[in-house]
Amino acid sequence: MKPHKISFVNAITLISFGLWGYIDVDYSPTALIPVIFGVIILILNPGLKRENKVVAHIVVLLTFLILGGLVKPLMSTLGSGNTMGITRVALMMFSTLMALIVFIKSFIANRSKK
Repeated sequence: MKPHKISFVNAITLISFGLWGYIDVDYSPTALIPVIFGVIILILNPGLKRENKVVAHIVVLLTFLILGGLVKPLMSTLGSGNTMGITRVALMMFSTLMALIVFIKSFIANRSKK
């Protein structure tokens, strides 16, 4: 899969599941963090599609940060036993991890071309 496509899917996942979490957790502002990252990644997606290296590195950094940032919410939801919350955060993490793997594979492929 192309990096810009998986990035788009990841951004939409972060936005939609983040908004769902915001509504589900009594409008907790911290649930909007994935939404903000998703919107930024979505805005940067055209640059990623044009294979702009600076944009690609920014998107990878944001993707890595959001993956790390989702660890604590996952631990919190695991502790609370909220099955929907666990599923929501786990799916956001899975989407983000898949995007990160595609980015790394893309960077390796581009590096080996040189």
